Amino acid sequence: MNRESRITLSEKQMGYLLIFPALLLILVIAIWPVIRSFWISLHDIRLNDPTKTEIHNAYGLDMERYVNTLPNLLRYLKKEAETAQGPAKDQLLALRQQVEQMNASLNQIGEFAHRYEQIDQLLLQFQPVPAEWKYMELTDEQTETVRKTLENVEAQLREMINGKMLQKPEGAMGVIQGVSSSIIEPNYVGFTYYKQFLTEGRMWAALWNTLFFTVVSVAVELVLGLWIAMLINKQFRGRGLIRAAVLVPWAIPTVISALMWKFLYDGQNGIVAYLFEKTGLIADMGTLLTTKAGAMFSVIFADVWKTTPFMALLLFAGLQTIPHSLYEAAEVDGASKVQQFFRITLPMLKSTILVALLFRTLDAFRVFDLIYALTGGGPANSTETISIYAYKTMFAQMSFGEGSALAVIVFVCVALISIGYIKILGADLISDSSGK
Repeated sequence: MNRESRITLSEKQMGYLLIFPALLLILVIAIWPVIRSFWISLHDIRLNDPTKTEIHNAYGLDMERYVNTLPNLLRYLKKEAETAQGPAKDQLLALRQQVEQMNASLNQIGEFAHRYEQIDQLLLQFQPVPAEWKYMELTDEQTETVRKTLENVEAQLREMINGKMLQKPEGAMGVIQGVSSSIIEPNYVGFTYYKQFLTEGRMWAALWNTLFFTVVSVAVELVLGLWIAMLINKQFRGRGLIRAAVLVPWAIPTVISALMWKFLYDGQNGIVAYLFEKTGLIADMGTLLTTKAGAMFSVIFADVWKTTPFMALLLFAGLQTIPHSLYEAAEVDGASKVQQFFRITLPMLKSTILVALLFRTLDAFRVFDLIYALTGGGPANSTETISIYAYKTMFAQMSFGEGSALAVIVFVCVALISIGYIKILGADLISDSSGK
């Protein structure tokens, strides 16, 4: 018994060892990007703000910007002091001295002075600054000292501008704010973006559009796909040609098919829009792409045309596994075609249908390219799905923190859908095996 248990244990260990590379690959490819997106969603990262292009967990100084702007501020104060008279001259010299003292206090920090000189030389030679030199971490006290100094200088310069004491007042705010913008603040925001989206109407509207598109398109594709699968499963002349022709829409790239349907839906020259108007389905040719209901119908119709062949192919594979002898026996027993469909075809296709629904539901829920190329999410965000909303937030608004939060929400929704389908499919397989 001990020897058998040792052999069994070693076999289990060998099994775990064999699947470990696959689990590691899944972790790297599937899980790590989600973890990374979740981490980014906890920070306010914006590519259109130089101080928020990276994750900062502590106060710091953008050395490249500081080295670029500090000499401009000192030079400005010096030139204004040279042309000023009386109290204004003394005030400008005092401000310049404050800025120099601030810089001197920063020079006491570690390698600050050395890094300042190195970056200054690189900028003079028009060379890029290495990433490891770009940011200098500061303590809260050091940051507060720099901020208070710059705020004091800015406040006094504003007073002098209002008193018309400066020769070139238009440049005052630019030079001081340039130095102030080099201060880096921590951009950790926690779950702020999740709270924002959960209370935002646009996110829920995008989620509703996604669910509506998914449910309607997948339901129609299931019915049409099953009908096509049963058609091409029959014996008739030219069956091979029909099978090949059915797969043509699926073979066309999604973006190409979306642009094709965009021309067909065109309100002036679109043949589909023209036919729909002539048959009375729509009141005007422009309805399909310029109204909310028309745009949603258009994207669903295009998606059904594109992906019904995929559904038909999966169901056709399932039909091939049903023994023909079952239908022969049913005919002998006097069962009609309708009875054969509901008593033989559907029960035998149940697992295949669930798998097909799983694939298509996940694919439809994540839809992006079709709608983006066809309507862009419009009109008035009426066809904007959660994926398109995430894309617009991340790349159009350059807000990677908010966009990553939406991406995580998409992942959670897809995961819940997958778990639901897998539980149903697993229960179905268990019931089938127990029945046998």
